[in-house]
Amino acid sequence: MATPEDLEEEDRRVRQLRTVVHLALSVIAQTDMGLDDAEHMVAAVRGLALRLFPGKELAFDLIYLPRFRRLIAERYAPAQCPGWSIN
Repeated sequence: MATPEDLEEEDRRVRQLRTVVHLALSVIAQTDMGLDDAEHMVAAVRGLALRLFPGKELAFDLIYLPRFRRLIAERYAPAQCPGWSIN
């Protein structure tokens, strides 16, 4: 059974990940960064998520990756980012 300290630590990691995801989405949406830089930012956020929550690749891919896909598909021309389709 998880201790209150364990639960508090997990809450802290969740808040940290949410903050980083929000900031990355904002930077991608509001700056003139290129598609390559946006892809590197998504990879960096995913790397952080996996360091905070090892073994939770599927959770990241189900929860956060669709948000990044939608934004990148909207932000960049579809011809530039065929791998980022929202479908």
